[in-house]
Amino acid sequence: MSNGTTEPNAAVAQGQLWRPVQVIVMAAVCLIVGVVVGYLLRGSAPAAGAPAPAVEAASAPSGMSAASGSQPMPSLDDLKHMADKKAEPLLAQLKTDPNNAETLNHLGMIYKTAHQFKEAEEYFQKSLQANPKNADVRTDLASCLYFTGDSDGAIAELQKALTYDPKHSGALMNLGIIEYKSKNDVKDAIAAWEKLLKTNPNFDQKELVQHMIDQAKHAKDNPNPMGITKG
Repeated sequence: MSNGTTEPNAAVAQGQLWRPVQVIVMAAVCLIVGVVVGYLLRGSAPAAGAPAPAVEAASAPSGMSAASGSQPMPSLDDLKHMADKKAEPLLAQLKTDPNNAETLNHLGMIYKTAHQFKEAEEYFQKSLQANPKNADVRTDLASCLYFTGDSDGAIAELQKALTYDPKHSGALMNLGIIEYKSKNDVKDAIAAWEKLLKTNPNFDQKELVQHMIDQAKHAKDNPNPMGITKG
């Protein structure tokens, strides 16, 4: 996840898109969702905030050049080491205040940004034990669950976050992405995105969200656009 929304053409050039499904009419919406899925919004970023880093950096082999070609891409071990060093002073704080929700959340963000999602999950969960109604932290936890393969758990956390903050832009955006990509649930994905636009009229990625909605509706209404019949 980078510091801003990646344009589709740039994402294609960098090879960051997940492979589209075979049905031709689905290609457009899969392309758009493929761009966004690597940029699940941070829970702590409101409508005008930028997405946090996602899996594209973590998926590159050690030594591979970054998109700019100026610096080598760090390996997961490198990222883990950097996260551990950055976490040291916060871990020291926890020795005297082990249930500090803010410190635990900060640790979770350090490890999430470094693509150490399991470690991040643990800190987010501990933060939520201290402050269970924090929709931001719960949304960040959901992203980690998704990237470690627990889509059902991610959806459950996002739905719970929305019980505390029904307008939470990150939770609504991510819920639609996960419902669409992992569950192939077009109806629920559209519902989440439409609620996002309705409750957050100034959302800075609203044009992208509207395009995803339009394409998803088209795919839903035209499951066999080529008129192919089984012989």
